[in-house]
Amino acid sequence: MTRPIVQDGFEVREMNDAEYAQCLIDQQENADSQLAQETAAAAQAAAKLSAQNKLAALGLTADEIAAL
Repeated sequence: MTRPIVQDGFEVREMNDAEYAQCLIDQQENADSQLAQETAAAAQAAAKLSAQNKLAALGLTADEIAAL
């Protein structure tokens, strides 16, 4: 498998060992960060739905809940 190509000034070449290792680390950190953001968004949506359900259980109408 060939390594990604980089441009170093006017030179175009494959990544060296250190650059490639850092590239793989960066890709994994990016994937982890994206997963954390998706998890936080899902938790926020679940909390909002839970709050809306609790307000509905108290007898508020959908319009009243939306106004809050």
